[in-house]
Parts: sequence; structure tokens; C-alpha cells
Amino acid sequence: MTVTTEKARGVWGSAPSHNYEQLASRYRDIFHRIREGAVQRENDRKLLFEEINLLKEAGFGAIRIPREEGGLGATLPELFNLLIELAEADSNLPQALRAHFAFVEMVLNSPKGEQRSTWIKRILEGDIVGNAWSEVGTAKAGSFLTNVTKGEDDQLLLNGTKYYSTGTIYADWILVLATKEEVNKVFTVISRYAKGVEVIDDWDGFGQKLTGSGTTRFSNVPIKESEILTEEFIAKYLAAFFQMMHLATLAGIAISAANDLSKAVAERKRTYTHSAAARSSEDPQVLQVVGKVHSLAYSSGAIVLKAAETLQKAYELRLAGSVKEEELVNDEAEIEVSQAQIVVTRLTLDATTLLFDGLGASATSQTKSFDRYWRNARTIASHNPLIYKERVIGDYAVNKTRPLYVWHVGKN
Repeated sequence: MTVTTEKARGVWGSAPSHNYEQLASRYRDIFHRIREGAVQRENDRKLLFEEINLLKEAGFGAIRIPREEGGLGATLPELFNLLIELAEADSNLPQALRAHFAFVEMVLNSPKGEQRSTWIKRILEGDIVGNAWSEVGTAKAGSFLTNVTKGEDDQLLLNGTKYYSTGTIYADWILVLATKEEVNKVFTVISRYAKGVEVIDDWDGFGQKLTGSGTTRFSNVPIKESEILTEEFIAKYLAAFFQMMHLATLAGIAISAANDLSKAVAERKRTYTHSAAARSSEDPQVLQVVGKVHSLAYSSGAIVLKAAETLQKAYELRLAGSVKEEELVNDEAEIEVSQAQIVVTRLTLDATTLLFDGLGASATSQTKSFDRYWRNARTIASHNPLIYKERVIGDYAVNKTRPLYVWHVGKN
């Protein structure tokens, strides 16, 4: 972790590498611009097209591409630290880019060939990938009503409706999960602007309002066989990777809330007759609240970066082809990230609630939008229920039961 602006308050720990500051310096001016407009966007529900374009133009979506292939070669700890910084600026953005970075990870784990080369080129050019995975229909868990079928002249056609299509409204491409003939799950990547694709901004959650997590409809969308990805694109640590995107976002929320609290207390002039000092900035009880919120936020970020080290190890073993060792590390990465999820979620929710104990009723003003921190954290924390993760961890610790790598929703 690191301080992202000159005015940022607190001590957030050291960077994840010697090269991190040089890497992060490419994006901090953009992060600062994004943060400046965060409250206004929240209150106006202004979508993030401008902010996404700033990141695209700066090559942010390609930071994981290896240097030898034209990218910056960021490690996973470096990526997640950057995402924490981005979440400090606006927590909607890392979630909107969640599917993109997961797809980049899929590409990095794929064998060399035409598909990989095509996608490396597109990512380096700034293309963003969204998702169309989840459904709210009557499909059985593990299968999908969205399907790929053959039409006239053996043309493959994609039909179906997806929800929680996070980030897709900002994307150039859509990664779709569908059923194809007898196969319950296939990945296909299609143009966001293909004929028959409709992306609808109908997300109505009380938090993360600007992520574009709405409905996507596919009506006889023509696709090519080459647009269907092979199993070689899937790495088992991707399940943990998806969850880590949420954890980095939560940590960024906590740090941003802590910084805002410090600034507000420093500037606050009004006080109470029963307070312990003439100003909040000198009141030991208020300073205690600030210290606790900062400690919760610091712990969130530190845990995220520690868990990221395990994912980096899993990635390196995947590239090395160490199948047996990779299997063990994947299990451990899944458990470690699940453990992090349980703690980081609660630390962040506590921090974003305690913020109000250090301030007066004026902190509830919509012009400040401090409530967005809790709303956004609670919304993210509602993904992948904690109660199941706690059970999975316990089952692994007691019985060595291996964790599931893919979670689906649907009818039993």
C-alpha cells in the first residue's frame, strides 16, 4: 500500500515491490482526477464512460501483459495495489473492470497461438472486456438458459438474457458463459456492438450504482467457432482472482473513508458542550475513533496484499507447468483468499460505520456522500456469501476437503 495523493493522511504501509512507485506514477494523476468527481457522479448517477476512457488511453487495462509482449509486466500484488488506489478514487471503477482483468488473466494463462496473439494485441490497444455470466431465470445451477445453437448454413447463434453484467456497458467485448449442445458451459467472446446485442443500464442496487451491472440480451447474435475459447484459457486460481478484485475494492473504500474522516476532523470547528476539547482535532475520544478507522483500513489493505502473493505463486507455477505443486497452491490460494474475504469484509464495514462516530450530524449530508462508503462496501460484500466461505474454510482445516473453484447460482 502507499499514499496516493499529497493530501492523503495516514500510514498505509510499504509498496509491494521496488518498481511499484514507478508503475503507479503513470496513473496517479488520473486517479486524482477520478476522485475529484466521485461525489458528484454518485449524486447525479453519472456513468463512468469518461473515466473508463481515461484509463484505457493510459493503458491501464494492459498492465499485466508481459514486457516481452509489449506490456508493463505488473505482478499480481502490484495489480491489486493499483486497484486499491483506484478504489480509493472511485470504488465503482475496479468493480467495473473486474471481468476485464479476469479475462486478461485467462489470456495470460493460455497457450501461445492465434487466439492469444489476437487478444494480447486488442488488450494492448486499449480494448476492454465485460461479462455476461449470471442469470436470474430458471436454469439449474451449473447450466445456463443462454445458449449457442446452429442456425441456417450451420451459422452459430447466441441467444439468452444475462444479469449482473458488471462493466459491460463500458466494454468493447463481452465474455459470455453459455450452453452449447451437450456442453453446460462454454466461454465465447463477442463484440459489444454486434448485431443482436442489447446492454441495458437497469442495475438498481443501493450501492456501486455506476458499475453498469445490468441486463444484457442476445438475440440471434452470429458468432464464429474461433470466438469460443478452449479450456486452455482457464486457470484454477481465477476463482480466487475474481474474489480478490472485490477485496481490493473493499480495502480502497476503507482507506478512502479513513482519509475523508481525518480531513473532516482536522477541518471541523463546531463541537459539543460535553466534548473533551475545544476542537474535534484535539478531542482524545474523536482521535481514538480516527485511529481505529485508520487501523481497520490499514489491516484491510495489508491482508489483500498478503493474499495477492499466493495468487502470484499460483500464476508462476501455472507458467512453469508444475502440475502437482500447482494443484496444492491453488487449493491454498482459494482458502487464503476466502479467509481474507471474511476478515476484510468486516473490517471495511466497521470502518465505514465508525466514520460517523467521529463526526457530527452534518456528516450525513448528501453533498458529502459519506454514506456511499458503507453502501458500496455492503453491496460488494454481498457477493459470494461469507457464511459459505466460513464453512469451506472449516471443512478444509478439519477434513482437508478441497474447495470448489467455480460457483454458480440457479435452481437445484
